[in-house]
Amino acid sequence: MADQALTTQCCIAGGGPAGMMLGLLLARAGVEVMVLEKHADFLRDFRGDTIHPSTLELMHELGWLDELLALPHSELLDLRFQVGPHDVKVGDFRHLPTHARYLAFMPQWDLLDLIARKAALYPGFQLHRRTEVTDLVRGEQGQVVGVRARTPEGPLEVRASLVVAADGRSSTLREQSGLKVQVLGAPMDVLWFRVSRRPEDRDPPLGFFEPGQLLLLINRGEQWQCGRVIPKGGIASVHARGLESFRDDFAKQAPFLADRVNELRTWDDVKLLTVQVDRLRTWYQPGLLCIGDAAHAMSPVGGVGINLAVQDAVATANLLTGPLLARHVTTRDLRRVQQRREFPTRLTQRAQVLIQNRVVAPVLRKHALGNGRLPLTLRLVRDFPALRRIPARLIGLGIRPEHVHTPAASPPH
Repeated sequence: MADQALTTQCCIAGGGPAGMMLGLLLARAGVEVMVLEKHADFLRDFRGDTIHPSTLELMHELGWLDELLALPHSELLDLRFQVGPHDVKVGDFRHLPTHARYLAFMPQWDLLDLIARKAALYPGFQLHRRTEVTDLVRGEQGQVVGVRARTPEGPLEVRASLVVAADGRSSTLREQSGLKVQVLGAPMDVLWFRVSRRPEDRDPPLGFFEPGQLLLLINRGEQWQCGRVIPKGGIASVHARGLESFRDDFAKQAPFLADRVNELRTWDDVKLLTVQVDRLRTWYQPGLLCIGDAAHAMSPVGGVGINLAVQDAVATANLLTGPLLARHVTTRDLRRVQQRREFPTRLTQRAQVLIQNRVVAPVLRKHALGNGRLPLTLRLVRDFPALRRIPARLIGLGIRPEHVHTPAASPPH
């Protein structure tokens, strides 16, 4: 039995991009909403930090784009990759019909902190930190009517008209719900680490493709965020070769950073991202809706994870604000969210899986780039610059980009 019992119209599990954006938009529209976040703050390392033009445009619609861009960030106007001896531009964001025509690299906690500050201005919003959701509460007919959680003060039970699972790719509520997951798979994992960046460093290509080697470099102001892509489950092999070998491989891939490899002192400086790509067959059941990574775990290919999660949140707010205010959310209402967001999710994941299988996996197996000749697709985008607008639009805006339609019914404090 819970020591504490609270009620709200919408209870959101997870204070990531999907959960916080949904909480903000619902509270802004006058819905009572409670976000439960298991950590004390948003400071987690190597989370998705790529904010695409689609998300920046949403911040413009809300009137907060300038405030967001005043935070420390770097901007990427085009996508460049080093493919063997070739330096190739594959995407140009300058032509997008948005106010910010670039990718912004910003610590995810800065984005979440801004959303939390804005949400806190609305009287219907509550954010409970250090509150870990553990289970679903069901009514007499089996419908979800709330959640149970652990807090430093003891057990907590929250009753709500709607529970939204936005608690990530390892979603507790998704597991508790029994909803079926379709696993699409991934041939790789990623090792993330950082080395210092100096003022004289010039921006290199975003990625380096060599037979058997794939490295990503992201400008993070005073540091380079580096990602080494390895075969799925290959971490034991990397460890067996030793940290010195790992440093040597990095120095060969990024020679201009060779004098900084000793900044990697122990394996604790290297974090493993286990890549998974999956999606729920059905995103909902009576009283429960899954969005973001809880509904569809994305590959890091294209860096679209944050942005797809935010798009889910906007669509959910657009479609469910009315039913929530009426305190009557049906499974038909929840089905409309999946119908709206499933198509872009499926197409994005299909493109990610195609790139994983046709580009990443052959490179890691050393079956690609052996003759030093660019694949036909890359030769075309190199020789015909107008073609770079296509991948830029697909990555920067995505498929079926959402816009904020919920009114600002509740004035901020």
